[in-house]
Amino acid sequence: MSNISIASAIAVATYQLTHLDNGRLEAERLLCWVLKVERSYLYAWPERGLTVIEWSYLKQLLQRRANHEPFAYICGRREFWSLILRVSKATLIPRPETEQVVELALKRMNLEEQLKIADLGTGSGAIALAIASERPQAQVIATDISPAAIQVAEENRKNLDLNNVVFRLGDWLTPLGDERFDLIVSNPPYIAEEDPYLTQGSLCFEPYQALVAGTDGLEALAYIARVAREHLVNGGWLILEHGYNQGSFLLKLLIKLGYQQVADFYDLAGLPRVAVGQWWAY
Repeated sequence: MSNISIASAIAVATYQLTHLDNGRLEAERLLCWVLKVERSYLYAWPERGLTVIEWSYLKQLLQRRANHEPFAYICGRREFWSLILRVSKATLIPRPETEQVVELALKRMNLEEQLKIADLGTGSGAIALAIASERPQAQVIATDISPAAIQVAEENRKNLDLNNVVFRLGDWLTPLGDERFDLIVSNPPYIAEEDPYLTQGSLCFEPYQALVAGTDGLEALAYIARVAREHLVNGGWLILEHGYNQGSFLLKLLIKLGYQQVADFYDLAGLPRVAVGQWWAY
């Protein structure tokens, strides 16, 4: 055993993480991960001593978190839509606001319908797997240009035992061939190349190509909006997550491209976040 107790470890860790928003909570999360316990255990057994290995491991993780590496990358997992997903530095960390994409998709799908869904730029597979888990009759095809991301997504599919999802390697809609879908969803990159936000906090640890889309951040959104029309059935829906200041541009673009029922939906912070449009070919 080392000479440090749980209570002392929390105190030391909190001090090292004081520059983070909630240093004590961050310290407790790391210690829980090291000890494989719930937070309640830390308060029930504050005098319990850490082993030398546990203390050494905690110090390693503290250094990583002190450098702003996201906790999701440190532990290698993230919860999304109540699903525990593996994540890596090859994948974007799923955000709570992205669950709205799933909600809007599910509202446009009856439980028993055998619909075809495409998820573009799937990363860890979060959106695709969430939809597949809620609509077992649906067929979900998800694409990503990163082989490493596809590998993570496939591992998540196997861990969740979901057999109605297929992952395909390739750029956006290219792997879809001439197939058509009832819904196309995506959380594409939408940050501008020179956005100073990219150098702040945890974003510098996430994959650049999953964050950045040209000089204005709109390249991926505009491309998907244009090309998705060739892959939607009549009455099919396009659902796109976007940046807080891009809603007006995207709505105008969707209308210009001929989409109907165009609307923008706000996240829990009151910011425009997800645009939708319905496609009818004439």
